[in-house]
Amino acid sequence: MGFINRLLNRSANNKFAQAFFLGTKYTSNDDTNFFKYVDLAYNINPDVYSIVTQRANKLVSIPYGIKEIEDDKAQKQLHKLLSSTKHNLTYTQRLKALKLELKAYNDEEFEMPLERPNNNQSWDEFFNLSEIFMALTGNVYWYMVAPEDGMNAGQPKEIYVLPSHLIEIVLLDNANFLSDESPIDYYVLTQFQSYVKFNKKNVVHISTNNPNFGFSGEHLYGQSPLRAGWKNIETSNKWLDLNLTNAKNGGVFGIIHGKQQPIQETQAKAFKERLKEMNNNPEDLSRITAISTEIGFTRLSLSADELKPFEHLKYNQKQLCNVLGWSDALLNNDEGGKYDKQQEERKRVVTDTTLPNAKLYENIFNEKVLSRFKGYDKKYFAFNTKEIPELQDNLKELTEWTTMLVSSGELNRNESRVLKGMSRVDDPLMDMYTVKDDILSLEDAVFPTDELIGNDRRPI
Repeated sequence: MGFINRLLNRSANNKFAQAFFLGTKYTSNDDTNFFKYVDLAYNINPDVYSIVTQRANKLVSIPYGIKEIEDDKAQKQLHKLLSSTKHNLTYTQRLKALKLELKAYNDEEFEMPLERPNNNQSWDEFFNLSEIFMALTGNVYWYMVAPEDGMNAGQPKEIYVLPSHLIEIVLLDNANFLSDESPIDYYVLTQFQSYVKFNKKNVVHISTNNPNFGFSGEHLYGQSPLRAGWKNIETSNKWLDLNLTNAKNGGVFGIIHGKQQPIQETQAKAFKERLKEMNNNPEDLSRITAISTEIGFTRLSLSADELKPFEHLKYNQKQLCNVLGWSDALLNNDEGGKYDKQQEERKRVVTDTTLPNAKLYENIFNEKVLSRFKGYDKKYFAFNTKEIPELQDNLKELTEWTTMLVSSGELNRNESRVLKGMSRVDDPLMDMYTVKDDILSLEDAVFPTDELIGNDRRPI
């Protein structure tokens, strides 16, 4: 966030900047504030931190790159097929997807438009942070630094992920939410008395759906997934604080008193000091002391066994996994299940959470970012979902299936290789459709000729 710090330092204690923003028409976010989801959830709650970190790391584990579109119609059909099946394709659907992919794209791969989005981040870090903010706040803001004029006007030089929890949307005067015109004037990053303005045309705002419509622009912000789970976060934090307090106090709250006669004030103070010394002294036999009167102890607190804090923490953890689209079986729980259960849950969170978000970033990046770079016409940024381990087929079954289709002339050998995750071979014979008998081409098998009766057949 070095870029953000430089901007904030520039406007800190700037009276003109403060006066400039007086009277601006900020949107009224119906959520209390997004800052708490970072400060009181991600920063201090281990469950939220673990879930969100796993989500973000899983997203950037998917390879991505730039392809060239050859057939727009085939590409749209391919995306529709993958979306409708959540990329969980049957063998028949895989064959259909392969045919569409071969028509939609060529084999050449292109470099990202920038080697790094900015000096502080790699592309992996860029998308990782985007997913963190999406999980915490339901909003991602990409800011593109681009020249206003010249031969490269509008083409981004750097791209940054803005801190979503500090961004405010400023509305146009007399903004109309029921027209096709955008009601947004610009974006502002606010922190204490610092203000940084961002031109709307250089900001890409990605957000979750928000049903909380309002004429003050509440719906322009995405809805944080943690909003529904906020009570669970507060409860979880409270239990963690209580466990810490119990640990510091030895797990006991109560009153020491005399059994036969009251303890005098001087005795009570001296006994309290002696207890502190005993608690802080690690030497052998240091926790033995003497007292001249018989004492009793009345417990005022519940024990850990009575409170059952870990049962409450597990319940809250499960609810947080639900709202964040993850699985508590993947959080190193003793009850996480065996290997098969783990694999099943990994596949479920990939198809239900990771892939939809990857597709969202993919679409927005192509529409709002890649389109601004010269020389990237007909280019398409894509996550290579075929490389996700959780979506891999059983290779033995896949090989048997593709071998059968090659033998019947429904697949050629290059298509068979691609279906099995192998690269194509640059040999025209590998693109020929053949049948099993004598490895004849499909055309020769259907329409035999006298020339084929001899020994001139060339094996594929």
